[in-house]
Amino acid sequence: MNASPSSPPGACPACGQSNQCAMASGADPQGCWCMQVPVSRAALARLPAQERGQRCICPVCARESDPVPVAAPAQHPAPL
Repeated sequence: MNASPSSPPGACPACGQSNQCAMASGADPQGCWCMQVPVSRAALARLPAQERGQRCICPVCARESDPVPVAAPAQHPAPL
């Protein structure tokens, strides 16, 4: 599900799920998960420009995307 700019402040702009934002729920911002966990700059860069700085992303979307699996080494034939 993709969130839209009209989604509530508690919704992640990337996936639409709860962003678990302390400020959006009226709690102390210093107690928010994002103050304790690094937020990936790459994850923020993936947001549409109109969504940046408007609402928090969720902890799942804030993580760096899954690493690309390393390809198995090529099998070389045995030397003759």
